[in-house]
Amino acid sequence: MLSAHLPEAAYLSRMRDGTVKQVNPFTGSQIWTVPGRGNRPLGVVSPDPKPITAEDHTKHCAFCSDRYLETPPEKGRMVRDENGWRTLLRLPAEELFDTIAEFRRVPNLFAILSYDYWHENYGYELPPHIEERRQNYLASEAGLAHVLKVCEQKARAGGMTPEAWAALDRESQLAGSWGFFGSTHDVVIGRRHFVDGATRDNQLASSGTLTPEEHFRYTEFTVEAMRTLYSMNRYARYVAVFQNWLKPAGASFDHLHKQLAAIDERGVQTELELSRVRANPNLFNEGAVNYASYQNLVIAENDYAVAFAGFGHRYPTLEIYSKARTPEPWLHTEAEMRAMSDLIHACQAATGPDVPSNEEWHHKAPDVDVPMPWRVMLKWRVSTLAGFEGGTKIYLNTIDPWTLRDRVVLELFRLRAEGRIADNLRIATECECRPNCLRYNPQLR
Repeated sequence: MLSAHLPEAAYLSRMRDGTVKQVNPFTGSQIWTVPGRGNRPLGVVSPDPKPITAEDHTKHCAFCSDRYLETPPEKGRMVRDENGWRTLLRLPAEELFDTIAEFRRVPNLFAILSYDYWHENYGYELPPHIEERRQNYLASEAGLAHVLKVCEQKARAGGMTPEAWAALDRESQLAGSWGFFGSTHDVVIGRRHFVDGATRDNQLASSGTLTPEEHFRYTEFTVEAMRTLYSMNRYARYVAVFQNWLKPAGASFDHLHKQLAAIDERGVQTELELSRVRANPNLFNEGAVNYASYQNLVIAENDYAVAFAGFGHRYPTLEIYSKARTPEPWLHTEAEMRAMSDLIHACQAATGPDVPSNEEWHHKAPDVDVPMPWRVMLKWRVSTLAGFEGGTKIYLNTIDPWTLRDRVVLELFRLRAEGRIADNLRIATECECRPNCLRYNPQLR
């Protein structure tokens, strides 16, 4: 097992032939980038894009705005009107189409951990206000019809025939609906499937095609959902937040959405990080941002966040770190949260909508005893793990960190000149790159 005190020189090294060897400071993962293997297209190319109609903009998939009744009862939505942005919570079925949601929060139809998991293993019961919500929703004719439709949809996906469903009594048909109201695995869905004005089915709306303000609201809405999941289930030890973009990255729909899954463990990643951070509380500075700065890998920063080309990852990865003193995202000030959102948005825009990617959020869990900064990894899923990786546990990443930096920096300058990302970002050589810029560590204050 690798030591918790890896020498910095071990993080990145370039061999004489150009091979780059990397070690992740937090997990010990070994990564190689071999010259020539990165000379392949990055994005998903549609060989024959199909024309779309105006109706397709709102009906293309189950996450689209004309198909609200195909997802479980929503927990909340963010709308925008002449008075600005506001959040509407727990709408009855009769009011779902009275407003257009810029972002919706709905239970995942196929949760990683179901309500039954928490109920059977921990004795978890719906909090009184959620049970009241469930009863009120089912007491409505429209609400009952909605829930039954989604329950049947889930049963049919599991292989139940229409005849078998019809033979069930009402109580059995509604048996799965508890999870719709007590879900600890939610989905935050954006309004658009295609960019405004799209005429072909390959013109998808991604995180990077949002405006900076829209992306901030998307981030803010997701952070509030994270806080709520922790508060409603005392058995949840970690809320995993992630975004799978495009099917090669695990997305069920090519429609912008994030997922939040509460689990009853911290997860392997957090445990690996904790073992090293307890030994060196300043490791997120020394082994991440400081080291990236010394290697000229910082790509952008603002007053409260910094982004760099990551190292030690199986896929080309952009890392975005909050500089805030407060580790928990839901305790960030608006300025701190907006700073993180602006950098995540800029990295997504530079990545582009054709590149499959996973956006992973990492944060300090409530029961963790050491500070850990909020950080986001944007991983480009542009290669497939194969037998070499499985047999050696050495992973081949087709793009080295410096090449990744160069690609992204060029795009950031272009996007900023076009007004498509926040105009207050400092890019590449404009960055201050001060040592220990992450203020999570109380010993540095």
